[in-house]
Amino acid sequence: MNKPAARISALSLSLLLLAGCATTSLTSAPDSPAQSQALALIDQGKPRDAAVQLEALANTLRGNARGAALADAAFAWHEAGDNARARSLLAQVTPRQLTGASLQRYHLTSAELALADKQPAQALAFLKESSDTVAAPLRTRWQLARANALQASGDAIGAATERARAHASLTGPARAENQQAIAGLLGTLDDATLRTRAAALPANEPLYNFAGRALIARGLPLPRPFDRDGVAQFDTSKRPPAMSDGYRPPVKMAVLLPLSGRLATAAQPVRDGLLSGYYGENRRRPDIQFIDTAGTAAGAVAAYDKAVGAGADFIVGPLGRDEVDAVFGRTELPVPVLALNRGKSSPPAGSAGFSLAPEDDGIIAAEFLRSRERTKVLVIHSNDENGRRTAAAFRERFTQRGGQVLATVGVGETVGDIGAQVRAAGAVDGVLLAVKAPQARALAPQLALAGAGGATRVGTSQLTLGTGKAEEDVALDGIVYPNEAWNVRGVAGLPSAATAGQLLPTARGAAGRLFAFGFDAWKISAYLDKVATEGGLAGATGTLFLDSNGNVLRVPAWSTFSGGRPMPIASSN
Repeated sequence: MNKPAARISALSLSLLLLAGCATTSLTSAPDSPAQSQALALIDQGKPRDAAVQLEALANTLRGNARGAALADAAFAWHEAGDNARARSLLAQVTPRQLTGASLQRYHLTSAELALADKQPAQALAFLKESSDTVAAPLRTRWQLARANALQASGDAIGAATERARAHASLTGPARAENQQAIAGLLGTLDDATLRTRAAALPANEPLYNFAGRALIARGLPLPRPFDRDGVAQFDTSKRPPAMSDGYRPPVKMAVLLPLSGRLATAAQPVRDGLLSGYYGENRRRPDIQFIDTAGTAAGAVAAYDKAVGAGADFIVGPLGRDEVDAVFGRTELPVPVLALNRGKSSPPAGSAGFSLAPEDDGIIAAEFLRSRERTKVLVIHSNDENGRRTAAAFRERFTQRGGQVLATVGVGETVGDIGAQVRAAGAVDGVLLAVKAPQARALAPQLALAGAGGATRVGTSQLTLGTGKAEEDVALDGIVYPNEAWNVRGVAGLPSAATAGQLLPTARGAAGRLFAFGFDAWKISAYLDKVATEGGLAGATGTLFLDSNGNVLRVPAWSTFSGGRPMPIASSN
């Protein structure tokens, strides 16, 4: 198991600062009205004024009251960025004279200063009190300070646990950075440790849902379903009772798709895949209505309102990223949504998101290589948005998992000579090929000639674009890539990929992936309770799980090329 870095990162310190900025109030249980008025200035963005007033107040007091005012003044000076003055005042305080929030502010200030001095053990000594008993306005910073101290002490699980407990109270950049930090901490654990520690977590421990996502990304089983605990409850109360297999579709479902506009071509296979699943079911089916979003944010919002007005009790879509952000940005969603793309933030409570984002390909590839103990890789990606997003997600996850990206090379549609760049990267044991088939065919011999032919080569879902002639695709032999389960094994309620492709143009070639995606959108809608409480729903794009944040997670099938033809392979670790 890799040890986490025994230092406090700039990201961690900035997260503490962001948590402080997000605090709703710092005046919980003050010792006097004067202190309360002064501390309120911190909430108003005037910590220096608060510090001056508190220090002046301390000079008029004696005994315990003076100590409390000095401790609060030190806290305020720390907020204002004058740590020298904060340290000077802390030295004048006798901690045993303090009680309540003043004592907690004293401990928190002392701990954060100790962290700045790279003294994690001393910081932990100041933070012995359980965060459950810490004043609510200080609790998040208390937990993040403990997390930083535990990380610097080498306790990755302890640090991740504290960060997970703080997560619900964070917003904006602080929340995103905290999630990244938790993923990084869990990434230092080997598979056996992660499985064991996740299984040992008690019910409703916030870390479990993060650990569960890490397990699924590695293709490992969950010890138990994701905890809900009110965080991501899905209202299916208007639906009739579930059948024995968990089938419980909506009563009236609306599907919001860009049937016109620039995204209409992508919407067609999604629509046809959803309808294939819908008509393939011979039990009770919901009334279904397709509403055009025209591919715009305003169109998506108008389509949502139209669906609500028509009495829908469940809504699938919209499809575009801007459309999803617009719908999820509403202050209230009276009818739950299964969005078909990833928004800028997690889905609102009661709704969910399902996507085939390029970032998922990058994460999946990183986990595949790390599970096979590959540590030094070369990343080659197409110079389009898809390729760049895949490569960025790969680098982040691979680094979190203890690997090293030795070089990153971008290539155009026509691949030039990259032999010198490959040789300059040095000895690699893995290669990510975030490119389409024509590019990969041109790259494969260059990798071999440059000495990287023996490395494990992993492609992305884009690898199948431009394939079909075995005599040409033999150049792809040995490249492993994530595939739709539909292409590898049978999926209940759906004809084979070959059969569907013969029947429908939208189910063949590059469109086939979106067709499978639409089918799975139907499956999730019809088995929402099952996938939320049990997980492991077998879909056309892979095995589907729904995490506590409303994100649908997907474990794909794996394939490789042999003799120029795609062949399924085992994906177990």
